[in-house]
Amino acid sequence: MNNADKIYNLAVFGVQKLIPYTPGKPIEELERELGLTQIIKLASNENPLGPGKKALAAIQATLKDLALYPDGNGFNLKQALAKKYAVGMDQITLGNGSNEILELVARAFLTPEFEVVFSQHAFAVYPIVTQAVGAKAVVAPALNYGHDLDAMLQKVTDKTRLVFIANPNNPTGTLLDHASLESFIQALPDTCVCVLDEAYCEFVGDGRIGSLPIATLPPSLAVGSADNSIAWLKKYPNLLITRTFSKAYGLAGLRVGYGLSSPQLADILNRVRQPFNNNMLALAAAEAALTDTEHLQNTIAVNAQGMQFITDGFKNLDLEWIPSAGNFVLVDVKQSAMPIYEALLRKGVIVRPVGVYELPNHLRITIGTQAENQLFLQALAEVLSGNV
Repeated sequence: MNNADKIYNLAVFGVQKLIPYTPGKPIEELERELGLTQIIKLASNENPLGPGKKALAAIQATLKDLALYPDGNGFNLKQALAKKYAVGMDQITLGNGSNEILELVARAFLTPEFEVVFSQHAFAVYPIVTQAVGAKAVVAPALNYGHDLDAMLQKVTDKTRLVFIANPNNPTGTLLDHASLESFIQALPDTCVCVLDEAYCEFVGDGRIGSLPIATLPPSLAVGSADNSIAWLKKYPNLLITRTFSKAYGLAGLRVGYGLSSPQLADILNRVRQPFNNNMLALAAAEAALTDTEHLQNTIAVNAQGMQFITDGFKNLDLEWIPSAGNFVLVDVKQSAMPIYEALLRKGVIVRPVGVYELPNHLRITIGTQAENQLFLQALAEVLSGNV
């Protein structure tokens, strides 16, 4: 081992073996690699409409103050969130995206002696934050590509400090009904914190998942009001709900998310949160975005229409997909997905392979604009027919 390699041995054990999260390929990277000029990105579940007018206006109004530090406590945004959800400001933790909240809870509650329970096919950040602090990951087998709450509960022991649940789940789009989910939270011991990751909650509630009516779906996928979970905070002090402005609100580039919990849990998270973890533009844009109901409604409508269009396209191509409650859909291409992914790249279409989630024959497609959805389906049809 040379001297340069020895530096790895200085890192804590979990970090030595850690495989970093791989984000969706950026448009600029594909431009450099292939020299393409017309590229669509449907890989990272971003809002195809971009930020709303109110958020953009708030950013513009804030530019003059960039020489100043932002409000380290995020008072105005916390006040707006507290009003929206009828919670106390002391129940809110702001994060650099909701991903940071996931990292904060791991740092605050985990050591190598403790365990974390999450589902197969669940968000890749859960094992990353677990391994980074040296805790043990306990993975429960999925049920119909989603969380099997009974199997997860059986994995909980006196060593379990965290349970991660994504609802809707990324990357599969599956959704748990609220009755089953609350029963699960209620059954957890008070020595375990339940992290309910609701990054895609704004897309839930129109009575449809993918292009299938709710009546045709199993009970585990039934839709309930996304805000029902907020009421649970009064009953379960070990519950942490995480949400984000990156998806439905179109602010992924500004990285702002938040956690809702009991005041005691929020106090713990804010002890390990870095000062000024949200920049001034992010705070202003997020606060304004909360008031832009027109943009949110347009986003949800475009997503619903696009989901119908894309899943109809899958049907025409004789492909199966997993009904999704998010702004993305997972499609089975009936073969190894990587060659299909790479062929789509050469046509200027970026989607997301999900082999890292133990789904090697699937691709995750973000719902885009009508034009983007059409280009994607055309490119997919050409690739599947051998026209690469």
